[in-house]
Amino acid sequence: MKHFKNMSIPYILWALAFIVAPFILIIIYAFTDSGQSLTGATFSLDSFRDMIDPLYATVFIRSFETGVITTALCFLFGYPMAYFITKFSERVQPVLILFTTIPMWINLLLRTYAWIGILSNNGILNMILKLFHLPQVSIMYTGVAVNIGLICNFLPFMILPIYTSLSKMDPSLLEAAYDLGANKIQAFTKVVFKYSIPGVLNGVILTFLMAISAFVIPKLLGGGQYTLLGNLIENQFISVGNWNFGSAISFILAIVILLTISFLKRIDPDDEA
Repeated sequence: MKHFKNMSIPYILWALAFIVAPFILIIIYAFTDSGQSLTGATFSLDSFRDMIDPLYATVFIRSFETGVITTALCFLFGYPMAYFITKFSERVQPVLILFTTIPMWINLLLRTYAWIGILSNNGILNMILKLFHLPQVSIMYTGVAVNIGLICNFLPFMILPIYTSLSKMDPSLLEAAYDLGANKIQAFTKVVFKYSIPGVLNGVILTFLMAISAFVIPKLLGGGQYTLLGNLIENQFISVGNWNFGSAISFILAIVILLTISFLKRIDPDDEA
Protein backbone atom coordinates (compact mmCIF):
# COMPACT_ATOMS: atom_id res chain seq x y z
CA MET A 1 0.00 0.00 0.00
CA LYS A 2 2.84 2.35 0.85
CA HIS A 3 4.39 1.59 -2.54
CA PHE A 4 1.25 2.75 -4.36
CA LYS A 5 1.17 5.95 -2.30
CA ASN A 6 4.75 6.69 -3.35
CA MET A 7 3.81 6.13 -6.99
CA SER A 8 1.06 8.77 -6.71
CA ILE A 9 3.44 11.49 -5.52
CA PRO A 10 4.61 12.53 -9.04
CA TYR A 11 1.00 12.92 -10.18
CA ILE A 12 0.12 14.95 -7.07
CA LEU A 13 3.08 17.26 -7.68
CA TRP A 14 2.15 17.58 -11.36
CA ALA A 15 -1.48 18.41 -10.46
CA LEU A 16 -0.37 21.01 -7.90
CA ALA A 17 1.98 22.69 -10.39
CA PHE A 18 -0.18 22.64 -13.53
CA ILE A 19 -3.78 22.52 -12.25
CA VAL A 20 -4.12 23.84 -8.70
CA ALA A 21 -1.57 26.68 -8.89
CA PRO A 22 -2.85 28.13 -12.21
CA PHE A 23 -6.44 27.92 -10.97
CA ILE A 24 -5.51 29.80 -7.79
CA LEU A 25 -3.88 32.50 -9.93
CA ILE A 26 -7.03 32.71 -12.05
CA ILE A 27 -9.13 33.22 -8.91
CA ILE A 28 -6.76 35.94 -7.62
CA TYR A 29 -6.77 37.83 -10.92
CA ALA A 30 -10.55 37.42 -11.32
CA PHE A 31 -11.28 39.08 -7.98
CA THR A 32 -8.70 41.89 -8.15
CA ASP A 33 -7.99 44.93 -10.33
CA SER A 34 -4.21 44.72 -10.34
CA GLY A 35 -3.66 44.35 -14.09
CA GLN A 36 -0.82 41.98 -14.98
CA SER A 37 0.94 42.52 -11.65
CA LEU A 38 -0.22 41.27 -8.28
CA THR A 39 1.65 44.07 -6.51
CA GLY A 40 -0.83 46.28 -4.71
CA ALA A 41 -3.77 44.12 -5.77
CA THR A 42 -7.13 45.12 -4.31
CA PHE A 43 -10.38 43.19 -4.18
CA SER A 44 -12.73 44.08 -7.02
CA LEU A 45 -15.74 42.65 -8.85
CA ASP A 46 -15.36 44.97 -11.84
CA SER A 47 -14.32 42.12 -14.11
CA PHE A 48 -17.57 40.28 -13.43
CA ARG A 49 -19.61 43.47 -13.92
CA ASP A 50 -17.99 43.92 -17.35
CA MET A 51 -19.63 40.68 -18.49
CA ILE A 52 -22.99 42.47 -18.45
CA ASP A 53 -21.79 44.63 -21.35
CA PRO A 54 -23.95 43.78 -24.43
CA LEU A 55 -20.82 43.10 -26.50
CA TYR A 56 -19.62 40.37 -24.15
CA ALA A 57 -23.14 39.13 -23.43
CA THR A 58 -23.48 38.47 -27.16
CA VAL A 59 -20.38 36.27 -27.04
CA PHE A 60 -21.83 34.28 -24.13
CA ILE A 61 -25.13 33.79 -25.96
CA ARG A 62 -23.42 32.86 -29.22
CA SER A 63 -21.17 30.38 -27.41
CA PHE A 64 -24.18 28.75 -25.75
CA GLU A 65 -26.08 28.55 -29.04
CA THR A 66 -23.05 27.09 -30.84
CA GLY A 67 -22.54 24.56 -28.04
CA VAL A 68 -26.19 23.46 -28.21
CA ILE A 69 -26.18 23.14 -32.01
CA THR A 70 -22.87 21.27 -32.06
CA THR A 71 -23.95 18.93 -29.26
CA ALA A 72 -27.36 18.24 -30.82
CA LEU A 73 -25.91 17.43 -34.25
CA CYS A 74 -23.10 15.33 -32.76
CA PHE A 75 -25.76 13.34 -30.88
CA LEU A 76 -27.91 13.05 -34.02
CA PHE A 77 -24.98 11.62 -36.02
CA GLY A 78 -23.08 9.95 -33.19
CA TYR A 79 -25.80 7.82 -31.60
CA PRO A 80 -26.68 5.86 -34.78
CA MET A 81 -22.97 5.34 -35.48
CA ALA A 82 -22.32 4.03 -31.95
CA TYR A 83 -25.38 1.78 -32.16
CA PHE A 84 -24.29 0.58 -35.61
CA ILE A 85 -20.84 -0.40 -34.29
CA THR A 86 -22.32 -2.55 -31.50
CA LYS A 87 -24.18 -4.64 -34.10
CA PHE A 88 -20.91 -6.09 -35.40
CA SER A 89 -18.98 -8.96 -33.89
CA GLU A 90 -16.51 -8.37 -31.07
CA ARG A 91 -13.62 -8.80 -33.52
CA VAL A 92 -14.87 -6.11 -35.90
CA GLN A 93 -15.89 -3.54 -33.29
CA PRO A 94 -12.31 -2.55 -32.30
CA VAL A 95 -11.53 -1.94 -35.97
CA LEU A 96 -14.54 0.37 -36.37
CA ILE A 97 -13.61 2.20 -33.17
CA LEU A 98 -10.10 2.58 -34.59
CA PHE A 99 -11.51 4.24 -37.72
CA THR A 100 -13.57 6.51 -35.48
CA THR A 101 -10.55 7.66 -33.47
CA ILE A 102 -8.02 7.93 -36.31
CA PRO A 103 -8.87 11.61 -37.02
CA MET A 104 -8.07 12.40 -33.37
CA TRP A 105 -4.49 11.24 -33.98
CA ILE A 106 -3.98 14.22 -36.29
CA ASN A 107 -3.22 17.60 -34.77
CA LEU A 108 -6.32 19.76 -34.30
CA LEU A 109 -4.69 22.63 -36.18
CA LEU A 110 -4.01 20.44 -39.22
CA ARG A 111 -7.58 19.10 -39.20
CA THR A 112 -8.92 22.65 -39.13
CA TYR A 113 -6.67 23.77 -41.98
CA ALA A 114 -7.95 20.79 -43.97
CA TRP A 115 -11.49 22.15 -43.59
CA ILE A 116 -10.29 25.51 -44.89
CA GLY A 117 -9.16 23.73 -48.06
CA ILE A 118 -12.56 22.03 -48.34
CA LEU A 119 -14.89 24.95 -47.55
CA SER A 120 -13.05 27.91 -49.12
CA ASN A 121 -14.44 29.54 -52.27
CA ASN A 122 -11.92 27.68 -54.43
CA GLY A 123 -12.00 24.59 -52.26
CA ILE A 124 -12.96 20.99 -52.85
CA LEU A 125 -16.65 21.51 -52.03
CA ASN A 126 -17.15 24.19 -54.68
CA MET A 127 -15.09 22.17 -57.17
CA ILE A 128 -17.50 19.24 -56.74
CA LEU A 129 -20.54 21.53 -57.04
CA LYS A 130 -19.08 23.07 -60.19
CA LEU A 131 -18.44 19.62 -61.62
CA PHE A 132 -22.15 18.79 -61.31
CA HIS A 133 -23.17 22.28 -62.55
CA LEU A 134 -24.64 23.21 -59.19
CA PRO A 135 -24.57 26.69 -57.61
CA GLN A 136 -21.42 27.34 -55.62
CA VAL A 137 -21.63 28.23 -51.95
CA SER A 138 -19.71 30.69 -49.81
CA ILE A 139 -19.76 29.44 -46.23
CA MET A 140 -16.17 30.07 -45.25
CA TYR A 141 -15.75 32.49 -42.33
CA THR A 142 -19.36 32.01 -41.24
CA GLY A 143 -21.10 30.29 -38.35
CA VAL A 144 -21.90 27.35 -40.63
CA ALA A 145 -18.20 26.70 -41.26
CA VAL A 146 -17.46 26.95 -37.54
CA ASN A 147 -20.24 24.47 -36.69
CA ILE A 148 -19.02 22.04 -39.35
CA GLY A 149 -15.50 22.18 -37.94
CA LEU A 150 -16.70 21.72 -34.35
CA ILE A 151 -18.97 18.80 -35.23
CA CYS A 152 -16.35 16.91 -37.21
CA ASN A 153 -13.67 17.44 -34.57
CA PHE A 154 -15.80 16.58 -31.54
CA LEU A 155 -18.00 13.81 -33.00
CA PRO A 156 -15.73 11.00 -31.66
CA PHE A 157 -16.23 12.37 -28.13
CA MET A 158 -19.94 11.68 -28.54
CA ILE A 159 -19.58 8.28 -30.21
CA LEU A 160 -17.14 6.66 -27.78
CA PRO A 161 -19.07 7.18 -24.49
CA ILE A 162 -22.33 6.03 -26.10
CA TYR A 163 -20.63 3.00 -27.61
CA THR A 164 -19.12 2.13 -24.21
CA SER A 165 -22.56 2.14 -22.58
CA LEU A 166 -24.22 0.19 -25.38
CA SER A 167 -21.46 -2.43 -25.48
CA LYS A 168 -22.11 -3.24 -21.81
CA MET A 169 -25.78 -4.02 -22.43
CA ASP A 170 -26.81 -7.67 -22.11
CA PRO A 171 -28.48 -8.78 -25.41
CA SER A 172 -30.87 -10.92 -23.38
CA LEU A 173 -32.58 -7.71 -22.21
CA LEU A 174 -33.80 -7.08 -25.76
CA GLU A 175 -34.94 -10.68 -26.09
CA ALA A 176 -36.89 -10.34 -22.85
CA ALA A 177 -38.52 -7.14 -24.12
CA TYR A 178 -39.63 -8.86 -27.32
CA ASP A 179 -40.94 -11.84 -25.35
CA LEU A 180 -43.05 -9.44 -23.26
CA GLY A 181 -44.68 -8.09 -26.43
CA ALA A 182 -42.61 -4.96 -27.12
CA ASN A 183 -42.12 -3.88 -30.72
CA LYS A 184 -38.82 -2.59 -32.10
CA ILE A 185 -39.53 1.05 -31.22
CA GLN A 186 -40.64 0.19 -27.68
CA ALA A 187 -37.63 -2.10 -27.16
CA PHE A 188 -35.29 0.65 -28.32
CA THR A 189 -36.80 3.42 -26.18
CA LYS A 190 -37.43 1.33 -23.06
CA VAL A 191 -34.26 -0.79 -23.10
CA VAL A 192 -31.51 0.34 -25.49
CA PHE A 193 -31.78 4.11 -25.11
CA LYS A 194 -32.45 3.93 -21.38
CA TYR A 195 -29.36 1.75 -20.91
CA SER A 196 -27.25 4.16 -22.95
CA ILE A 197 -28.21 7.28 -20.96
CA PRO A 198 -24.93 7.39 -18.94
CA GLY A 199 -22.94 7.37 -22.20
CA VAL A 200 -25.23 9.99 -23.72
CA LEU A 201 -24.75 12.26 -20.70
CA ASN A 202 -20.96 11.86 -20.88
CA GLY A 203 -20.95 12.58 -24.60
CA VAL A 204 -23.25 15.59 -24.30
CA ILE A 205 -21.25 17.18 -21.49
CA LEU A 206 -17.88 16.56 -23.16
CA THR A 207 -19.04 17.89 -26.53
CA PHE A 208 -20.85 20.92 -25.12
CA LEU A 209 -17.99 22.03 -22.87
CA MET A 210 -15.39 21.66 -25.63
CA ALA A 211 -17.61 23.46 -28.14
CA ILE A 212 -18.22 26.56 -26.01
CA SER A 213 -14.53 26.82 -25.01
CA ALA A 214 -12.96 26.12 -28.42
CA PHE A 215 -10.80 28.89 -29.87
CA VAL A 216 -8.70 27.42 -32.71
CA ILE A 217 -11.63 26.29 -34.85
CA PRO A 218 -13.70 29.53 -34.54
CA LYS A 219 -10.57 31.61 -35.12
CA LEU A 220 -9.56 29.85 -38.34
CA LEU A 221 -12.93 28.88 -39.82
CA GLY A 222 -14.66 32.03 -38.57
CA GLY A 223 -11.89 34.33 -39.73
CA GLY A 224 -11.87 36.21 -36.42
CA GLN A 225 -15.48 37.31 -37.03
CA TYR A 226 -17.09 34.50 -35.04
CA THR A 227 -15.97 34.93 -31.44
CA LEU A 228 -16.69 32.33 -28.77
CA LEU A 229 -15.70 32.21 -25.10
CA GLY A 230 -12.37 30.56 -25.91
CA ASN A 231 -11.49 33.33 -28.36
CA LEU A 232 -12.58 36.00 -25.88
CA ILE A 233 -10.36 34.54 -23.15
CA GLU A 234 -7.40 34.25 -25.53
CA ASN A 235 -7.92 37.82 -26.73
CA GLN A 236 -8.05 39.22 -23.19
CA PHE A 237 -4.83 37.49 -22.15
CA ILE A 238 -2.73 37.88 -25.32
CA SER A 239 -4.01 40.88 -27.31
CA VAL A 240 -5.70 43.20 -24.80
CA GLY A 241 -3.62 42.29 -21.75
CA ASN A 242 -6.65 42.43 -19.44
CA TRP A 243 -5.75 39.42 -17.34
CA ASN A 244 -8.40 40.23 -14.73
CA PHE A 245 -11.30 40.06 -17.17
CA GLY A 246 -9.83 37.02 -18.91
CA SER A 247 -9.47 35.30 -15.53
CA ALA A 248 -13.05 36.17 -14.59
CA ILE A 249 -14.37 34.53 -17.76
CA SER A 250 -12.11 31.52 -17.17
CA PHE A 251 -13.35 31.27 -13.59
CA ILE A 252 -17.00 31.24 -14.68
CA LEU A 253 -16.22 28.62 -17.32
CA ALA A 254 -14.40 26.46 -14.75
CA ILE A 255 -17.38 26.68 -12.38
CA VAL A 256 -19.70 25.58 -15.19
CA ILE A 257 -17.44 22.60 -15.91
CA LEU A 258 -17.29 21.58 -12.23
CA LEU A 259 -21.08 21.88 -11.85
CA THR A 260 -21.76 19.77 -14.93
CA ILE A 261 -19.34 17.08 -13.76
CA SER A 262 -20.99 17.08 -10.33
CA PHE A 263 -24.40 16.82 -11.97
CA LEU A 264 -23.21 13.88 -14.05
CA LYS A 265 -21.96 12.00 -11.00
CA ARG A 266 -25.32 12.38 -9.30
CA ILE A 267 -27.41 11.01 -12.15
CA ASP A 268 -24.97 8.47 -13.61
CA PRO A 269 -25.84 5.03 -12.14
CA ASP A 270 -22.35 3.74 -12.97
CA ASP A 271 -20.87 6.14 -10.40
CA GLU A 272 -23.06 4.72 -7.67
CA ALA A 273 -21.78 1.20 -8.10
